[in-house]
Amino acid sequence: MTDHAKQENGGAASAAGEYTAQGIQVLKGLEAVRKRPAMYIGDTGVRGLHHLVYEVVDNSIDEAMAGYCDTIEVVIGEGDIITVVDNGRGIPVDMHKTEGKPALEVVLTSLHAGGKFDHGSYKVSGGLHGVGVSCVNALSEWLRAEVRRNGKIYTMEFERGVKTGEMRETGTCPPGQTGTTISFKADPEIFPERVYAYDTLRSRLRELAFLNKGIKITLRDVRGEQERQDSFHFEGGIVEYVRWLNENRSVICTEPIYFSGEKDAVQVEIAMDYNDGYSEALFTFANNINTTEGGSHLSGFRAGLTRTLNAYANASGLMKKDMKGLSGDDVREGLTAIIAVRIPEPQFEGQTKTKLGNTEVKGQVEALVNTHLAQYLDEHPREAKKIIAKCVAAAQGREAARRARDLTRRKSALDSAALPGKLADCSSRDPAECEIYLVEGDSAGGSAKQGRDRRFQAILPLKGKILNVEKARLDRMLGNDEIKTIITALGTGVGTGIFDIAKLRYHKVIIMTDADVDGSHIRTLILTLFFRHFREVIENGYMFIAEPPLYRLKKGKVEVYAHSDEDKDRILAEMGEKGVYVQRYKGLGEMNPEQLWETTMNPDSRTMTRVTIDDAAEADHIFTTLMGDEVEPRRRFIEENAAEIDLAKLDI
Repeated sequence: MTDHAKQENGGAASAAGEYTAQGIQVLKGLEAVRKRPAMYIGDTGVRGLHHLVYEVVDNSIDEAMAGYCDTIEVVIGEGDIITVVDNGRGIPVDMHKTEGKPALEVVLTSLHAGGKFDHGSYKVSGGLHGVGVSCVNALSEWLRAEVRRNGKIYTMEFERGVKTGEMRETGTCPPGQTGTTISFKADPEIFPERVYAYDTLRSRLRELAFLNKGIKITLRDVRGEQERQDSFHFEGGIVEYVRWLNENRSVICTEPIYFSGEKDAVQVEIAMDYNDGYSEALFTFANNINTTEGGSHLSGFRAGLTRTLNAYANASGLMKKDMKGLSGDDVREGLTAIIAVRIPEPQFEGQTKTKLGNTEVKGQVEALVNTHLAQYLDEHPREAKKIIAKCVAAAQGREAARRARDLTRRKSALDSAALPGKLADCSSRDPAECEIYLVEGDSAGGSAKQGRDRRFQAILPLKGKILNVEKARLDRMLGNDEIKTIITALGTGVGTGIFDIAKLRYHKVIIMTDADVDGSHIRTLILTLFFRHFREVIENGYMFIAEPPLYRLKKGKVEVYAHSDEDKDRILAEMGEKGVYVQRYKGLGEMNPEQLWETTMNPDSRTMTRVTIDDAAEADHIFTTLMGDEVEPRRRFIEENAAEIDLAKLDI
């Protein structure tokens, strides 16, 4: 959502580019926000907390898209106080003619108040709900707004959405200096957790800088003794975004393919390139909003891409004679692309705005791809030949994968026990209560089978390290025995048009490996498999990492388990170090079935980490770095991050 415009920049006027109080339109009621905050910001957990920052920043971005702002700074201060500073026009401070209040107050205290409803101020903005900054105000213990406008500084303060005094002049500034500073502290009555994650904010701000070329966005964290800071400024915009996503891959084109166009006030920008990998990385945006569920712009891009590459392959004689044509999957293998559209009247499905619904956009994007990609292929025959060759190889691999799947199905049909022989399944058939443990090694698998609750816990022991799917096409993946057993056990199938999350047999898929280097590697290989081929399992919150203890401490009849060295030291201090027997578990196999149940599998006492994907682009980048063919980026990543990363708790 956005509102330095929608609200932060609250005003609009009849004359284009003029920005006054007269353009603000109002629909009232802030109390509803405090009563039902999740309706407005998604939830009141960590995600909703960070959403408060995005609301304020998006307003500054709207000023930037309108051409009035080029610098934004976000500061995380002591006590997790957020300050956002921009050099836009500043929220209007003159009196609103119908409300009888300064526009600044209207913007910060009224839902659906802002310049987004009047296209004189903003041709394009991140959203039209108009609830952003007023929501932040309502959900903050306190908020302070400072506006630099007309050579003066105006200030107004609020507590939980209610003003604590009138707007006042608090100083002067150079006549040409304009902008807005919003500082706020999230309300403890609304948010149980109020600690901001630097990396989460950094990912979103970097994304915004990529999508809005030329803007400089700085993030500073002044909490604690050591300050952290990142600045993002990309003159190449989404071209640099594609380059960053592909930086650890070998690419086909010397420079990413880029084209843009505008029709009926809809602006479209596309940047794309192919790499030597086997997965696609397509990210779509509408008015800077990450449309994770795609929509009409994604449909248009896919249709245009498939049609254009098929036409070129046929016309140039590069299509194999026995092939019927290239499918959508074939032309997207190894493709990295950013599709960004800007629309005056966006129609999103739901308040979360994760899918674009404007039907007219599909045809506009498709036509743009047809024209400009065809032109690129004609003008770059060397790259075109490589792209088609990759697509043809993907088609051949797809056919091989189909044959492998058919063979597996035939075997299953003839086999009375279609599930893998080494799977110890549970008796329940309700996926909501069933869980499967993917266990490293037969020894630990044996203990897990004996210690489990057979009613709802299934055990699948895995032998050795599974195939690194980052470096393998689907047909080769289906030839790996361990991966085949995982696919069969899950029941969803694999591949476009086949995978069905509704057929997942377990709503908890738990990775249980040793707490050593080999265990971390196996865990990363399994996570790579799920991220690339079963992502919906992660997105639905069905994937977990078991956290077995590292130590068992025993003194007399008292037995305690520790999950870390710090845990162990604390427990030792409490028990008194004399007479304490300390056992360091080298692997899961060292635990007897009762211990494994008690520490790692009993729902009443176990510790597990849910695997999440908060930022798909960042996750894609990390997986490519850690699991791809390029050694140098991996070495550099390990050198730079080894001190801070605990592979056992990587939350991807």
